[in-house]
Amino acid sequence: MSIRDTAAQDRPVTTPATRLRKHRSWWLAGAAGLGVLLLAAWLLSGWSAGSRSVDAARVRIAEVKRGDLVRDIAADGRVIAANSPTLYAIAGGTVTLKVVAGDAVKQGQVLAQIDSPELRSKLAQEASTLASLEAEASRAVLDAQLARSTARKSLNQAQIDRTAALRDLERNQRGFDGGAVAQIDVAKAQDELKKAEIGLAHARQDAGLQGQGAGLDTRNKKLLADRQRAVVTEMQRQVDALTLHAPFNGQVGQVQIAQRANVAVNAPVLSVVDLAVFEVEIKVPESFARDLAIGMPAQITSGSGEPYAAQVAAVSPEVVNGEVISRLRFTAKQPPGLRQNQRLSARIVLDTRRNALMVERGPFVEQGGGNIAYVMDGSSAVKRAIRTGASSLNAVEILDGLQPGDRVVVSGSDQFGDAERIRISGE
Repeated sequence: MSIRDTAAQDRPVTTPATRLRKHRSWWLAGAAGLGVLLLAAWLLSGWSAGSRSVDAARVRIAEVKRGDLVRDIAADGRVIAANSPTLYAIAGGTVTLKVVAGDAVKQGQVLAQIDSPELRSKLAQEASTLASLEAEASRAVLDAQLARSTARKSLNQAQIDRTAALRDLERNQRGFDGGAVAQIDVAKAQDELKKAEIGLAHARQDAGLQGQGAGLDTRNKKLLADRQRAVVTEMQRQVDALTLHAPFNGQVGQVQIAQRANVAVNAPVLSVVDLAVFEVEIKVPESFARDLAIGMPAQITSGSGEPYAAQVAAVSPEVVNGEVISRLRFTAKQPPGLRQNQRLSARIVLDTRRNALMVERGPFVEQGGGNIAYVMDGSSAVKRAIRTGASSLNAVEILDGLQPGDRVVVSGSDQFGDAERIRISGE
């Protein structure tokens, strides 16, 4: 049987120095742990801000340099005839075609004939009306001559009556002075003279009025005849227009009606293409359209690669699907053998800026609105504020924020999000 000691009742007694050393170790351990946490947080923030990596193969980097910035527009154009009118039917009728599509024609050559009995009958009716009005106008001229002749006759008779009355008065006056004629006979002769003078005055007035009336009636009849003559001239023009003539030397384009078919009024019959003058129609992006102006120099490249000088001839005021239609006209010779709707390459020079600071154009211009770019700093791309100016198809002008020799991420920066610094791996 063992005798138990008092070890179970013993309790360790710590001194103040021992307690201090223990607390100190706890504080040191806590400080070390806090330092580790702070270091981890700093590393994590650094990784998220600058250690995020993007493969260099997924971005495109270009160098900022100085040079001549040529703002131009390059587009594929379509050859169209500058003069390609369509001939229409002036009236309904049966069409007799004299040519087929593709025929070469000379100016004035008959292309088609429209038979319109209604129009020809109307012309005959209007011509008959004109003949009647011309006869009436001639009759009015004759009536005017008769009226003037009658008025002159009356005036002459009144003049004779006055002369006779004057002579009778003189005779009676001499007889009265000699005592052979009574006073009453002199007074009667004086009354007859006054009566003859009044008749003469009225005859003169009537002659003037008769002449004016006859002239007005003649003028009205002539105006009616002239009006009808204009109607007949127009009807004759329409009848002549039933025969379609070639407006110039060229080639028949499309024939839009069959032989001996009945055509409606104002219906298209055929078109004629002027082979001597061609233009090139191009579609320009809306962003460049505001810089286009008529007369700007251009260059058109034929299928063989030979350039031909041209200029902007027209710019459409309408935007369709984000594009504006423009026409280019050759300023000197044009490529031989051109055909309608043939495809050619065109280039329009808008502006040339000498010794401009520029960089290759890329999506970064649109993504940052021309105000932000990622500039390479070693193997990292750093976000930087910039200011851009004019741009061409392959370059953009830099006004502020970059220097010659800087390398800019021009494509692929959409992968960076909004990070201030991105590491480019493999750079």
